[in-house]
Amino acid sequence: MDKVVGSAAEALNGVHDGASFAVGGFGLSGIPAVLIEALLDSGVSGIGVVSNNCGTDGGGLGLLLAAGRIARVTASYIGENKEFGRRYLAGEVEVELTPQGSLAERLRAGGCGIPAFYTPAGVGTPVAESGLPLRHHADGSVALTAPPKEVREFDGVPYVLEHAITTDFALVRAARGDRHGNLSFRKAARNFNPLAAMAGRITIAEVEELTDLDPDEVHLPGVFVQRVLPLTPEQAAAKGIEWRTVRA
Repeated sequence: MDKVVGSAAEALNGVHDGASFAVGGFGLSGIPAVLIEALLDSGVSGIGVVSNNCGTDGGGLGLLLAAGRIARVTASYIGENKEFGRRYLAGEVEVELTPQGSLAERLRAGGCGIPAFYTPAGVGTPVAESGLPLRHHADGSVALTAPPKEVREFDGVPYVLEHAITTDFALVRAARGDRHGNLSFRKAARNFNPLAAMAGRITIAEVEELTDLDPDEVHLPGVFVQRVLPLTPEQAAAKGIEWRTVRA
């Protein structure tokens, strides 16, 4: 099946206000930058985002956040995104914080059809016992907290129940991909991309190089991908850097 689309706008056909998105990337590494900008241009609002973090100030998902398009974020940390922190504390966005490994497994479980799983991560902390703020009032006081999660012992060890994540759409970026949606990622850009792709009901992959892939090169099989957007050389080369370190 040929899954290649001709433009980012075509790739995002069917997105709507209030839709949920799993988005690959870690900081700015491996983010689907072209699709994120196209999503911004589409004008959709009130969306939910599941990603390791919410981009940076002025970069990645931070663009959608600054435009007020995101209503809810499930992520592992706020990071150094000052606008994300400001909007969270001002009650402008709801945020579910979850341990990084649990977030990764929740996405993978969603893609595998596993509804929930037990993990030791978060036992004995507000992650399991409730208390993590989901939303604040405008004055910074807590408006809504996460409910407590089920804790169960296995062989005398406590584990917390985490539910799988599935989303309406997934946006990912791959170094190489074929017309059937098989994807290959490069080094650190592999991060959350395969997991996010598995969780989306409609997964859209922007690929830096459209080519044939040997089966041994495939990191994510095309069964998880519905649309493939080939990037131009200029788009493929445009990659943001969070911190540029200069050694004297």
